[in-house]
Amino acid sequence: LRIAYFWSMQYPKGQKTYTVAEAQNRLERYCAYQDRCHKEVEQKLTEMRMIPTAKEQIILHLIQNDYLNESRFAQSFARGKFKNKNWGKQRITRELKARNISAYNIKLGLKEISEEDYLSKFHELAERRFESINERSKQKKKKKLADYLLYRGWETYLIYDKINELFKN
Repeated sequence: LRIAYFWSMQYPKGQKTYTVAEAQNRLERYCAYQDRCHKEVEQKLTEMRMIPTAKEQIILHLIQNDYLNESRFAQSFARGKFKNKNWGKQRITRELKARNISAYNIKLGLKEISEEDYLSKFHELAERRFESINERSKQKKKKKLADYLLYRGWETYLIYDKINELFKN
């Protein structure tokens, strides 16, 4: 009885099962829609309840047909998070490491961000946030600005230099 209960909890009735060809087609569309990393693809295959040999076969097919490319993923991830979410290099690096991306591909991804764009985005973001913080206490305002920029993954030396510059005026 316990085994039957465990089995029913793990594989609920009515959940769709896929052939290797069906899963392969679904994953091709999944990867074509947006660049994906290996971890996301493996997670998707696990959700689809594919067996390990089928997973390997599908991932190999996706790599061979250039649906799955970690270098391209790292580059587009870094570009997108920098431009759209205003993330700094440290946050981007942390997120890529969480997705098991190699150090080489992380460096490749960070090269997508020019130093000039990086610094101008940082200064614009810091000044905009500085103006929006409604705090009378100078210390609290500094802390709120620093916390905001640190959370977004900007380097501490940039943050503290900018805070000192903003509070001199």
